[in-house]
Amino acid sequence: MAQSSETLSMLKFPVLIGDIGGTNARFALLVDSYAEPREFPIVQTADFANIDEAIQASILDRTSIMPRSAVLAVAGPIDGDEVELTNCDWVVRPLQMQRTLGLEDIVLLNDFEAQALAVVALGEEHMVKIGAGEAEATAGRVVLGPGTGLGVAGLIHAGRTWIPVPGEGGHMDMGPRTPRDFEVFPHIERIEGRISGEQLLCGRGLVNVYRAIAKADGTEATFTTPAEITTAGLAGSDPTAVETLEMFVTCLGRIAGDLALVFMSRGGVYLTGGIAQKIVEALKHPRFRAAFEDKAPHSALMKAIPIYVITHPLAALTGLAAYARTPARFGVETRGRRWTAA
Repeated sequence: MAQSSETLSMLKFPVLIGDIGGTNARFALLVDSYAEPREFPIVQTADFANIDEAIQASILDRTSIMPRSAVLAVAGPIDGDEVELTNCDWVVRPLQMQRTLGLEDIVLLNDFEAQALAVVALGEEHMVKIGAGEAEATAGRVVLGPGTGLGVAGLIHAGRTWIPVPGEGGHMDMGPRTPRDFEVFPHIERIEGRISGEQLLCGRGLVNVYRAIAKADGTEATFTTPAEITTAGLAGSDPTAVETLEMFVTCLGRIAGDLALVFMSRGGVYLTGGIAQKIVEALKHPRFRAAFEDKAPHSALMKAIPIYVITHPLAALTGLAAYARTPARFGVETRGRRWTAA
């Protein structure tokens, strides 16, 4: 069973840090609290049967540095000794990992909890600001990112520490609002009868919206991948792809605004992940901030909240490294999420 809450300073270096998403897994080794993380090539989760095999083949077989501890961020809720990833077939079994990989201590965090840690670990040189507003230094913050799914986390400052708040906010309901929405939304693929934010705002969501627009207009959906759609949308070479990207940006603004209200995020809203980085120019269009700010009776409040796109390619690993080095800086509860060998 996972151990109760303890001080993370008891973790022994070297520490393996990892960010495991639905499609990709990124790993690095932190030799000590002063060293920069040693990064390894990105792993495709589909290439390995489980995380243990991925770590062995991609990390341990490639270095003489053997980690004693691990801090891993996983894309899914952490509950018990078997953690299923939401958009991947891997099941993380910490007790088994201790036996097969020789790890003494394992801490599991939610993947967007790690992204939240990165928000305070990264400098402004790794961010692009979208629109106006100035961040209040210790005010609440929101992190969200469309990727394989739609990740969401909050970040709250209290007791002189930053406290990440993981959740599954990407599965909130998303409904039509404009006349055009009411034409398109009936054609969007549903999950058990409902449309969540993740059905629109992720890689497969882009394809979902693209196909729905084509069906609404009676045209052929020629593209099949998110990359094709975003490339054509940004280039303006395909009308359906252009409208798909516009609707994607608008819906992302709407849900980002909802989350900003939930967390009263005067410290800012932070967009992360590969899709956000790729469509920065589309996010700079006024429609994104307009959708974000359109929250009457609180439109004035929304105008004052800054929005940033995190451009660092390994933001989550940066957050995990900061956590492993200085755990006292972050109020992370490890109860039920830490496994220590006897």
